Amino acid sequence: MDQPTDFKAAAAALKFETRAFINGKYAEAASGKTFATINPANGKVITNISSCEMEDVDRAVVAARRAFEVGDWSRRSPAERKKVLLKFADLIEANMEELALLETLDSGKPIRDARNVDLPDSIATLRWHAEATDKIYDQMSPAPHDVVSMIVREPIGVVGGVIPWNFPLFVAMWKLGPALAGGNSLILKPAELTSLSLLRLAGLASAAGLPDGVFNVVPGLGHEAGKAIGMHNDIDCVSFTGSGEVGRYFLEYSAKSNMKKIVLECGGKSPAIVMDDVKDLGPVVENLAMGILFCQGENCSAGSRLIVQEGIKDRLLEELKKHFAEWKVGDPFDQETKVGAMIEEKHLNKVLRLIDRGRKDGAKVSFGGDRVREETGGYFVEPTIFEGVTNDMMIAREEIFGPVLSVISVKTEEEAIKIANDTNYGLASQLYTDNLNVAHRVAKAIRAGTVSVNCFSEGDLAVPFGGYKESGFGGRDKGLAAHDQYTEQKAIWIQLR
Repeated sequence: MDQPTDFKAAAAALKFETRAFINGKYAEAASGKTFATINPANGKVITNISSCEMEDVDRAVVAARRAFEVGDWSRRSPAERKKVLLKFADLIEANMEELALLETLDSGKPIRDARNVDLPDSIATLRWHAEATDKIYDQMSPAPHDVVSMIVREPIGVVGGVIPWNFPLFVAMWKLGPALAGGNSLILKPAELTSLSLLRLAGLASAAGLPDGVFNVVPGLGHEAGKAIGMHNDIDCVSFTGSGEVGRYFLEYSAKSNMKKIVLECGGKSPAIVMDDVKDLGPVVENLAMGILFCQGENCSAGSRLIVQEGIKDRLLEELKKHFAEWKVGDPFDQETKVGAMIEEKHLNKVLRLIDRGRKDGAKVSFGGDRVREETGGYFVEPTIFEGVTNDMMIAREEIFGPVLSVISVKTEEEAIKIANDTNYGLASQLYTDNLNVAHRVAKAIRAGTVSVNCFSEGDLAVPFGGYKESGFGGRDKGLAAHDQYTEQKAIWIQLR
């Protein structure tokens, strides 16, 4: 992976799998319909993907349910399931270059991120959950001497996973790992903007030894394939990562169908608080830039609101602008590129519209603020800093999902906490301080699923990930907590004679 490569030429030579994967086989959508997937770096069609609808989802559910009931996977020993999942991870690693190219081509993210972050983290996630398979214990409860009382976990059944476009493989592993480790059957629907890597993944799952029907991939449009998953009466759980707007649909679908379990992660407007006691701004600046510019800001935990005490603001912003200038916007297949393309033209226009709204509302663009590389046909926005932002402005309220940082000045710790919590979201947050008392006080006061102190981090694979308020519902990704949402608890009470 360390050798220089002509990634653009390698991507041009790729052969794409564009069909759904149902019951262990690739197949066209029953209707024969397709949709185009676009390269965000040039606006051109990459290929056309099978567009699944209710009939295709139903075929996948029938196959998944049959596999679950037969028990080739659901009743296989945990040690055997672990062995297959580890082989699956090995096959992903063996095909890592191809998968990274697919991710970059389809999503517009820099190849350096796909190769060095997304794929290694995806493989590590699958291995972590695989290793947990035979290390999660059932329980015995206190009971009378003539009673055996057991509390056992059982797989929930057929799981639907609806995947976002910003981290297709990585977020898929957050759901795939614990769901399959627990013995469930799984149906994944990729985002229609980024289906290629997950379709390729399906073939690797089969090669690893997952029985037919246990792992299915149904590409399609959200209001067709996504809705079909949400409304299906024989799916037991749906785990969704994406926007709050769509997350609410899945709650409705559950209520209107079989009241299936719903797990949601629905974005954020995460604060990054910098206190004026910080002496060394170097690491702070690096982390703030990473927090808002990584993945072009198309990251649900992006630190999009910089809340900074007045005494340090000017010095911090001076250093931050210098660092932003080092984040090259460019061709995603260029190893020097750090900021790639927005996912699609519609999203590009949303980001530009919100930048324009920030200007109209009285905030000042002190760095960037424009579309760039327009001559390529791609959807590029340069890193942007707004100063003079108040927390009631739209750019401070709405999730922009782009490389746009809003700077809000405060006087006190109490004001910083109040503004940090004044949002409908509560996914992640950052705090920078040299004072241990401040670190503990503020970390406890922030209402968010993750508080990272003196860094931008979501923690490692053992740490649960999810949010407060409109950022999350029904469970957590990552860690052992992720296994809970794909299992049912059963009490077995045995009266001895």
